[in-house]
Amino acid sequence: MIEKNIVGQSVPKVDAFGKVTGQTRYAADLDIAGALHLKVLRSKVAHGLVKKIDTSRALKIPGVTAVFTHADIPGSNSYGIIVKDQPVLTNKVRFKGDAIALVAAEEESIAVKALDAIAVEIEELPPLFDIQAAMAAGAPAIHDNGNVLTVTKIKRGNVEAALDQAAAVVSRRYTTQRVEHGYIETEAGIAYMENDMLIIKAGTQNPHYDRRDAARVLGLPINKVRVIQTATGGGFGGKLDISVQCFLGLAALKLGRPVKIVYDRQESFVATAKRHPFIVDYTSVAAADGRLLAVKARIFGDTGAYASYGPATLTRAAVHATGPYEVPNVDLEAFCVYTNNSFSGAMRGFGTPQIAFVFESQMDLLARELKMSPLEIRRRNVLRPGSITATGQELTSSVGIAKTLEAAWARALEVMPGLGGDCR
Repeated sequence: MIEKNIVGQSVPKVDAFGKVTGQTRYAADLDIAGALHLKVLRSKVAHGLVKKIDTSRALKIPGVTAVFTHADIPGSNSYGIIVKDQPVLTNKVRFKGDAIALVAAEEESIAVKALDAIAVEIEELPPLFDIQAAMAAGAPAIHDNGNVLTVTKIKRGNVEAALDQAAAVVSRRYTTQRVEHGYIETEAGIAYMENDMLIIKAGTQNPHYDRRDAARVLGLPINKVRVIQTATGGGFGGKLDISVQCFLGLAALKLGRPVKIVYDRQESFVATAKRHPFIVDYTSVAAADGRLLAVKARIFGDTGAYASYGPATLTRAAVHATGPYEVPNVDLEAFCVYTNNSFSGAMRGFGTPQIAFVFESQMDLLARELKMSPLEIRRRNVLRPGSITATGQELTSSVGIAKTLEAAWARALEVMPGLGGDCR
């Protein structure tokens, strides 16, 4: 018999001891001799053109080593996981918090002082904080390609014909909020040159993508950049995007000295990705026996100033818009829209939590309309082996939701027998 040393055994997590004893060193804990401290000057307006940056006063402050602007980027001043639309240091502001300049100084307090000494002249443009305003004809363009970044469409069957057979039609508008990840460790890292190799150590969920974007921004061959993921104090999708990596790489490369940066909590809130806020117009159509006949939905996702994971998030929302239910007729469209809000990116569930709130709310409303229990209407519509999904996929393997519903309800009755049998 083969002895199994992992499967079925209680195996200690490899990083558990270091974390519980405080020995684990996160990015903010890293120190390196002679490191300069970096701070970022961020925009206080939401939309505008940077006309002039005067760094002369800042550079006269004792202990200030350098101030970098967009003109100092040696490679391509754009990065992004799907669309390369976000500058490292910008000359067009697209949200409050956009990075305009980077200070390197001998002490963190000196770098903070230098930020106040940088004079920036910005020609303000009308900001767009609302998805529908951003989509309106004639709205100011946040990016050259317009404010609607992507549109995902899924169509199957005939929704209009299904309406003729309807016993219940429920239409509602839903909104979900922007959410901050709130990980305990803010964004941080160090960088240094090792001969002609740039080393970046940072809290990240995406070291290989970081490496590619850092090399691109800095104009370096990718084999001259190494990104090392430190112990990462929480991510939940929020550390899939570039944060400190390009700032660190730029300063270390240009100055030939080690550098360090740590965001404070306010900067982490202001400058990093959030969960996408959605507006969803959703119509559910059902027969008298509770069977779903059709779903029509228009999903609008606020990706903010930059794409980040927006196109993928809205695609996922469209794909999952009918939930774990079989719907023969669908008409779904999902719009990923630029605004002048903080940019939105990956967060646990990747667009599905927002749309799940919608389709489950609709199921409850349909049950009320048809005078059925919420459990029963779900029993009649859940996906099973042989079901066809909204995207046309036939499910041929195990689909466990029906059994899960039954088991959960049976357990609920054991714990709370007063619930009764109708799941109201």
